[in-house]
Amino acid sequence: MSKMTEKHKYTEADGRTVPLDHVRNIGVMAHIDAGKTTLTERFLFYTGVNYKVGEVHEGTATMDWMEQEQERGITITSAATTCLWKNHRINIIDTPGHVDFTAEVERSLRVLDGAVGVFCAVSGVQSQSETVWRQAKKYSVPVVAFVNKMDRVGANFLKTVQDIRDKLSVTVVPIQLPIGAEEHFKGVIDLISQKALIWNNEEMTSEVEVTDIPSEFVDSANQARDYIVECLAETDEEIMELFLEDQPITDENLRIAIRKGVIANEIVPAACGTAFKNKGVQPILDIINDYLPSPLDVWEIQGSDPKTDEPIKRHVGDEQPFAGLVFKIMTDPYVGKLAFFRIYSGTANQGMSVLNTRTNEKSRFGRLLQMHANSREERDEIFSGDIAAAVGLKNVTTGDTITDPKNPIVLENITFPEPVVSIAVEPKTQQDRDKLFEAISSLAEEDPTFQVKTDSDTGQTIISGMGELHLEIIKDRLHREFKVQANTGEPQVAFRETIKRASDADTKFVKQSGGRGQYGHVVLDMTPCKEGHGLTIENKVTGGNIPKEYIKHVEAGIKDAATTGSLGGYPVVDLHINILDGSYHAVDSSELAFKMAGSMAFKDATKKAGMKFLEPIMALEIVTPEEYMGDVIGDVSSRRGQILEMETQDNVTTVKTNTPLSEMFGYTTALRSITKGRATSSMEPSHFGGMPKSIEKEILENKNKDK
Repeated sequence: MSKMTEKHKYTEADGRTVPLDHVRNIGVMAHIDAGKTTLTERFLFYTGVNYKVGEVHEGTATMDWMEQEQERGITITSAATTCLWKNHRINIIDTPGHVDFTAEVERSLRVLDGAVGVFCAVSGVQSQSETVWRQAKKYSVPVVAFVNKMDRVGANFLKTVQDIRDKLSVTVVPIQLPIGAEEHFKGVIDLISQKALIWNNEEMTSEVEVTDIPSEFVDSANQARDYIVECLAETDEEIMELFLEDQPITDENLRIAIRKGVIANEIVPAACGTAFKNKGVQPILDIINDYLPSPLDVWEIQGSDPKTDEPIKRHVGDEQPFAGLVFKIMTDPYVGKLAFFRIYSGTANQGMSVLNTRTNEKSRFGRLLQMHANSREERDEIFSGDIAAAVGLKNVTTGDTITDPKNPIVLENITFPEPVVSIAVEPKTQQDRDKLFEAISSLAEEDPTFQVKTDSDTGQTIISGMGELHLEIIKDRLHREFKVQANTGEPQVAFRETIKRASDADTKFVKQSGGRGQYGHVVLDMTPCKEGHGLTIENKVTGGNIPKEYIKHVEAGIKDAATTGSLGGYPVVDLHINILDGSYHAVDSSELAFKMAGSMAFKDATKKAGMKFLEPIMALEIVTPEEYMGDVIGDVSSRRGQILEMETQDNVTTVKTNTPLSEMFGYTTALRSITKGRATSSMEPSHFGGMPKSIEKEILENKNKDK
């Protein structure tokens, strides 16, 4: 069935029950403990998915289905669910707030069209709120803001709105005002319809009473509505014309203009409520329907041709060639490996053959499942714009594009941060050995920021992750889910190495052993680069001294050698390499010979350049009562922390620092002790930086002891 939007013509399959323009793929994102999961639980109750609401603090939240989530009261893995509200299908992903699980947020935002940013009405914008906001910006995801916990002591809606404006540099437009605050919070004023919405009690089934705006709020509501019009006049020509000509501006005019502004990432509408006390939740569902984009609003799907890397485009529609992105792998005890994917174009059917553009292998969809947290509903067909899970796809991993084999396309991949903490792990008994390696590889498939390697010096298995909590959860899952008994060492920091100065190398790999030999010759130079540069390689060979087909093997040799530096065996970063020259032999040269020559040249040049360690530096943010500030700063300084910024408001000081990760183990416990449990902290990886000579010497001594 063909349909038209204002701009585009597209087709919808006959089996589709919800029109494409009524589909919303949204995420709920925020700092840890701002109330994301509680809000999602209320969505599920009010849309009729759940008959009983789950609570995070009781460990019964539907979206926190892992035992570890229920025990800790935090979200660890992003859970997908789907619900219907006023004839709209809303696919929701509840994302984690803890920095150790930042990859879950990253991969969720990649496949979402919009997001609800949840902010605490007392704390405002916190460190992790800024991180998830940056991630949303990276993927150009439009956001609406929900200021939660309006019932808490110290709640202030307008102050939080100002905080979002100042710290996140966005145009926030309040489309609601609270009626009361703290224990007197009882409802909101809808500035678009100019009505008051009152909840007379805190029961889940409490009906919303729609009334005229109470007289004491009329002036402030009029001012706030005028502010909406002024903001929209800057981004919307129609509103500007009506405003300048002093014409009446209808509710519908405002809704259309707000929707346009949100989709263009020009404005962020802000609403308020208290999810826990069941006030203000239904209006947020209306806001999702009214203002966040449908898949049609993200019309053009950018990709590239897997053979030529040339840019190509697709557009949304059920009759288009199939293209989907796998954004999560999960091992389910009942059905095996589940691949979560978002369909960008076309439809998926059970038994359909698809191509994985990374491996160039074809596989078939076994079962197709519409997920609800960790329960599932089997479907014969999944439509364009939907999120689902598939059983039966072979050799897929996070970020893979699955596509119609006759019309292949590669969609933009997902980038993940490097792990910063490592521990050694070994099986307790011989029987556990095979189970351990099977379990670890299964977890590594699920989580791109969890990595496994074998230490070449000690033969130990080293697992790496994003922080202490991340590795703690991994250990817990090994024990509970996979029934593996394992011993683990103390957490170790994942250091990096870099060169001290520029250098060069002129290296030949020559091997003669009767018959055809091996010959590769590479000349290169390397220069140190600024922090965060990584490793870059440029080919400057002219005149065919190294044939073109061998250059990529030289680069592969360099990259292989860069995984283990000469100082402590850590990856080498922050340098640029020019491949300048070389020579080849018509008979003896081969891909392997040039790969070996590249590797040897890299090692020769790094020896000449001299090496030094880099350590992961964390952006640490501490929120402490003013009276403990001196002790907190003294403690951070003793951990080699560098104070960047301090801000005091209402006797509470926020301290921002850069502190080496190696000094941060057990910090949360120490901070509680210093401040009698009244301060909180959060940290995230910032960059790799240099370290004092004494620390470098200590690392080398410990490394030699281990050998």
